[in-house]
Amino acid sequence: MDSVIQKIKENLDIVEVVSGYLKLQKTGINYRAICPFHQEKKPSFFVSPARQMFKCFGCGASGSIFDFVMKIEGLEFRDALTILAKRAGVELKSFKPELKTKRNYLYEICELSCRFFEKQLKESSAGKEVKNYLLKRGISEDSIFKWRLGYAPEKWRTLSDFLVGRGYKREEIVEAGLAVKPESNLSPYDRFRGRIIFPVFDLHSQVIGFGARVTEQQATRGKEQGSQETAKYINTPATLLYDKSRVLYGLNFAKMDIRKKNHCILTEGYTDVILSHQAGFENTIAASGTALTSFQLKILKRYASNLLTAFDMDVAGDMATQRGIDLAQREDFEVKVINMPKDCDPADIIAKDPNEWADLIGKSQEIMNFYFQSAFLKSDKEAPQGKKEIAKFFLPKIKNIANEIVKAHWIQKLSRGLKIPEEAINEELKKERKMEKPFKETQYFSPELIEGKKTRKEILEEKIVSLVLNNLQNLELIGKEKLDLFSPKIKEIFLSLGRKKPNTLKELDEVFQELEKEDEKIKEILCSASFLSDFDKEKDIKEEIKLCLSQLEELDTRNRLEGISKEIKTAEEEGDRKRINNLIEEFNQLTKTLTSCQKDAKKKI
Repeated sequence: MDSVIQKIKENLDIVEVVSGYLKLQKTGINYRAICPFHQEKKPSFFVSPARQMFKCFGCGASGSIFDFVMKIEGLEFRDALTILAKRAGVELKSFKPELKTKRNYLYEICELSCRFFEKQLKESSAGKEVKNYLLKRGISEDSIFKWRLGYAPEKWRTLSDFLVGRGYKREEIVEAGLAVKPESNLSPYDRFRGRIIFPVFDLHSQVIGFGARVTEQQATRGKEQGSQETAKYINTPATLLYDKSRVLYGLNFAKMDIRKKNHCILTEGYTDVILSHQAGFENTIAASGTALTSFQLKILKRYASNLLTAFDMDVAGDMATQRGIDLAQREDFEVKVINMPKDCDPADIIAKDPNEWADLIGKSQEIMNFYFQSAFLKSDKEAPQGKKEIAKFFLPKIKNIANEIVKAHWIQKLSRGLKIPEEAINEELKKERKMEKPFKETQYFSPELIEGKKTRKEILEEKIVSLVLNNLQNLELIGKEKLDLFSPKIKEIFLSLGRKKPNTLKELDEVFQELEKEDEKIKEILCSASFLSDFDKEKDIKEEIKLCLSQLEELDTRNRLEGISKEIKTAEEEGDRKRINNLIEEFNQLTKTLTSCQKDAKKKI
């Protein structure tokens, strides 16, 4: 297993892996970003290509590519290993059945089911009819293959029997969301029957769930037989792999184009996404049958800060959709609205003429302008009741604006539009604020739970290690007389460097590997030190080391003085005059040392 892990690390660059999730910015020899593991505005998350490690100085999260993928995806080690092995092109030997995780089983069931549905679309007579329907809708053969579209036979247990034949239990099929367990003692039956299948992928293109659309023939037949109206779409319920509030359909294919263009087109349906990609709009995704959630927005924030929505944004329409847009504004997204023709969705427009869709995107409207115009179209701005309705709709939108100048602009514009004083608008806005429920932001990790705050001594020690590693000739500044200032782990690092005297990066890395094998704490210290040096000139580095050493010596002296004070108190209680005199003499000598350290520090500053 160790050789497999090492091979994966050799084949993958941590910068490339992390950049699949975050927008990295080069800074010196390292890269930095806003940390995905805690709330912050200034980037404190660093990635070191030299050390192949990441470290956040805000919350303390750190580690290798495996640690990063496990933490950001919420995976166990074996699941992260499978993902990274696939990306690195490293073949994994089959796990022993007893070592497989439940997630492994569910991934396998979803993948096998996807292949089953694909085969049914391609080979069964009913599937071929459905495929012709998809082709008529404008979905190409290439898109059917890329998005792995399929067909679920219109029988009760075809898929379940297939999976049981492959060795899976019916209870496991239910857990994967592919079968429904009836209340009676009957055997579970297939959730998806007689439907077009749209596999839902995670960011690594692994199948985690399914969306299923009723076929035209089934819908027509249901109407003719006078049965209850069949749901157009049904989806996998919440499972260990699939949670629709955290999934964005198509993001696995769209993420690089979203980052490149710095904007994302958000639609409502699977076919909207597929036809958009087919027409070259590869920065398009869908919200998986739910209004936008904070989880989805946090994922999107990794790739872009601009959203173009192709939703039904009618003022009298879906309030859940509007709440999702409000949440995006709170998350500091720049939101625009693509004005859709009535009773049309992106798939209809693209199938008819992709250029028309490009034109609509080009004419997308800033969200506040859209809300303002829509509000005035829906109500009579001259009638008192109309003014009230317009204000009732538009004031909560103004309240969401973070920038006070922009907020003042819209207050002024609303005042002029309604022909009422700004004072009246501001009074109503105050009422809105009082009625507002506190907005709870989700914080995935608490810094206090991850790592306690470092002491001043630890910070100084790590900085000195970092500066010495910048140029090993600086090791001579430490000297034997200074070594006792450091904690045992740091002292061990300097002693090892002094013994080995590495001259090349390869030799230095060998020293690191030897140290890291012996102690996990040393590994953490070396990881942190890799990110800290931001000095270019050797002279500046030497001066900074000397300053840090002076401060470290001052800390050490203060601690010793505090210890002697306690000893003097104990000696006084015991009446030991000789010991008291010796301690007072030592105390006075240390006081002189402290004064000297403080003077040196001032000179260097």
